[in-house]
Amino acid sequence: MMEPKMDHAKRFQLLTQLQEVDFVIVELQLYLDTHPDDQRAIDQYNWYAKERNKLRRTYESQFGPLYNFGLSFNQYPCGWNEGPWPWEI
Repeated sequence: MMEPKMDHAKRFQLLTQLQEVDFVIVELQLYLDTHPDDQRAIDQYNWYAKERNKLRRTYESQFGPLYNFGLSFNQYPCGWNEGPWPWEI
């Protein structure tokens, strides 16, 4: 059964947003390695970390788990055997 085009677009949009937020988080982590007392950067990091969790929960509630090793819940009907996986898009 083929996934509706609108769902594919939404899935792609959420994955893109996750990648963008991940990029910002990595950059802030690197910056904070050398500037650990920068409260503005710490606040930004925390905001993006919360935003990432929201995006992940939204994605997983609509399209299934992103991670294994207990980092994502498996819920019916979007479980492990549902595709495509995020890297297959």
